[in-house]
Amino acid sequence: MIQATDLPGTLPVFPLPGALLLPRSRLPLHIFEPKYLAMLDDTLKTSHRLIGMVQPYDQNGRSHLHAIGCAGRVSAFSETEDGRYMITLSGMSRFRVAREVEGFAPYRRCDVSWDGFDRDLGQTETDPGFNRPRFLALLGRYFAEQGLSTDWDSLKEAEDELLINSLSMLCPFEPEDKQALLEAPSLETRRETLVTLIEFAMRGGSGEEMMQ
Repeated sequence: MIQATDLPGTLPVFPLPGALLLPRSRLPLHIFEPKYLAMLDDTLKTSHRLIGMVQPYDQNGRSHLHAIGCAGRVSAFSETEDGRYMITLSGMSRFRVAREVEGFAPYRRCDVSWDGFDRDLGQTETDPGFNRPRFLALLGRYFAEQGLSTDWDSLKEAEDELLINSLSMLCPFEPEDKQALLEAPSLETRRETLVTLIEFAMRGGSGEEMMQ
């Protein structure tokens, strides 16, 4: 397990719209672009093997990065015959982007701060106010409307954090909605945000409209 003192001051970042990584969660990724193959190669040479997942957004014709992302450790990878990689990132901690680093690397790198995210490296969070039967009933209606399927027995048995974080990562929300779920300060507020997004989607609205 990575300790707070092991967290680096600079991270390579992967700005992938809609791809959400949360602490203590796992995100599978398919790496094939040359610049991200170079990023992975460089990352595997470090002691921490961390990559920062950050939501990008366009403004005035330029790609910018949201202020908060989440770092994941490369915990599994396999190479295909044509030189591509399938990797898994294990979520470690959120971070705040201090500035983007200019340099010769083909991928983006940022100086980051880990301050304020101490709980990310701690124990699994719980949600004492979580009404699981009501939540699963809402989720069932949402999945039916979206044409989604899942292993309901596993959902019923999953711990609070695993359930809420997995759904936050997997549900087909807009990138700005994913960012709101990432920035939720606690598991309880993430669950409340998740419920709001689901209810809004079921009323036929978009997350972009809700955020305005």
